[in-house]
Amino acid sequence: MHPETPNTPPLSELAERRLSRRTAMAGGLAAAAGAFFGTAAPAAADAPGGAGGAAAHGPRRRLLGFEPVEPGVADEVVLPDGYEYHVLFPWGHPIVPSGPAFSEDAGNSAADQARQAGDHHDGMWYFPLRGSRSGLLCVNHEATTERLLHTGGEADWTPEKTAKSMAAHGVSVIEVEQGRRGEWRLAESRYARRVTMSTPAEITGPAAGHALMRTGADPEGVRVLGTLNNCASGPTPWHTYLTCEETTNKYFYPGEEAPPAGSPQERYGIGSESPYPWYTTDERFDMRAEPNEYLRFGWVVEVDPFDPESAPKKRTALGRMEHENAVVVRGRRGEAVVYMGDDSQFDYFYKFVGAEPIGRARAHGRSPLDEGTLYVARFEEDGSGAWLPLVHGEPGLTEADGFADQAEVLVYTRLAADAAGATPMDRPEWCTVQPGTGAVFFTCTNNTARTETVNPANPRLDNRYGHIMKIDEHRGPAAEKFDWDVFLLAGDEASGATVPPDQAFGSPDGLWFDADGRLWIQTDGTQPQVDGADQNNQMLAADTRRGDIRRFLVGPPDCEITGITATPDGRSLFVNIQHPGDSGTPEDPRAGSNWPDFSRTGRPRSATIVITREDGGVIGG
Repeated sequence: MHPETPNTPPLSELAERRLSRRTAMAGGLAAAAGAFFGTAAPAAADAPGGAGGAAAHGPRRRLLGFEPVEPGVADEVVLPDGYEYHVLFPWGHPIVPSGPAFSEDAGNSAADQARQAGDHHDGMWYFPLRGSRSGLLCVNHEATTERLLHTGGEADWTPEKTAKSMAAHGVSVIEVEQGRRGEWRLAESRYARRVTMSTPAEITGPAAGHALMRTGADPEGVRVLGTLNNCASGPTPWHTYLTCEETTNKYFYPGEEAPPAGSPQERYGIGSESPYPWYTTDERFDMRAEPNEYLRFGWVVEVDPFDPESAPKKRTALGRMEHENAVVVRGRRGEAVVYMGDDSQFDYFYKFVGAEPIGRARAHGRSPLDEGTLYVARFEEDGSGAWLPLVHGEPGLTEADGFADQAEVLVYTRLAADAAGATPMDRPEWCTVQPGTGAVFFTCTNNTARTETVNPANPRLDNRYGHIMKIDEHRGPAAEKFDWDVFLLAGDEASGATVPPDQAFGSPDGLWFDADGRLWIQTDGTQPQVDGADQNNQMLAADTRRGDIRRFLVGPPDCEITGITATPDGRSLFVNIQHPGDSGTPEDPRAGSNWPDFSRTGRPRSATIVITREDGGVIGG
């Protein structure tokens, strides 16, 4: 693991320095505190564009029209008065109504699972067919809880259990429709399909065909089976779906000895143990037999939901890392600009800038994501920042530095970012772009390993609650300079949080602006305690210009709240409840939770829910 940055001044001193800059954005440490607590923030209060910048934008209607819910520990999804939810697509549900039904004892076969919803629902997106009445929903399935996925759990592992686990990963493409009474359901659909670890995929971009991408099964290095650990996602302007491969390291076994310290394998988290025993029945996950297979995972993968015969494409120009999500916007020349976080302690925030306008690339049969420049962010103490190009031949990225060509820079993106001098962050995860302003917000979920040093963009030691960052691309999305600020510090009063105590939350993860400008914040991890009890994960909505934040949803025990998308009219909101009750055991599957079925003979299930208002109004308003 690369070292932390040198020791920097305390939080209070950093805040004072930041707010002394007359050109700083509103929404910094003190500005965020002032906005959320209703107090004035010196210097930054009148600056444009931040959490407390409502005055600079003039009068504006309130975005949040619901009463916040209390934090809680109930085995249920809790919503504000006037809202209701429906469980739409739980693990094991067939992707079309005529498909194989779910067995409560987890007795479905691998073949069944390949035609059912996978496990650990994460990022997703709604693609309209008939506007807000029907559409295609793409849903990621990040991982599996093996002790609940199989009858008997992980005991007596077999090739069939490997096959079922592999089939429970990947992506579901389903068609959903709203009935006359407003209820949502799955439809029989020619578009419906599962993308699993057995689905043939293509490798494209600069790393395609490279020696590092070649295996015994694919000597050309251009084809791979499957996509893995699909975390969050993003749509493209050309109506395809980006699914992001995250912690793929845990599926590959290097042997009894861990990789050497300082090796690329160690930098990418390969250890001496694998929590997934796939390698015992499939040697492509045994690095002693296939040392390059793990390099073929950890990419952004493009799926065309409207062409079920098309192969997913691994877009290597976007780099290899623990991808969280990918947000695509158009640059001023019409090129694709993609923002991405690498979800690991002390890793980095990135963007990709396409080489040509989207329309021209597509008109000539080229992907807008296969040629361009990958950058990594450096955050300066004064609130400025730089996008550092990860291009072979740049200082630190030459052949003498161990990078033979651009493909190696991309296969080993983390090492390239280390060499370029990027700022190590506290687990940069989801990002989202604010409508109207183009400001980029991204979460830093937490980092309890930050025990000795801080940097201006990560100002807390033992950062157990995390924070949210804001980048302003004043010169356009493709520019190499930016301004930044800390939008808010999560946590409780004792941790120095800049949110009201009654709306306290920790570990911000999922992040999304809806079309009206509400910032939805989803959590995964440590929450502030109430009366000495750990609270369940939650989802909040923020009006970033008025400084208003309210808890909208609390999930069941053990779950992560993740994945969010809406119909174009904003009246149906899709949210994923990931791994509720994953502390259960084969002997007592319902020990942690019995959501959503509450069956005496069942088990907890990850699920997509759809939220509506009883009066049919816009969600959150």
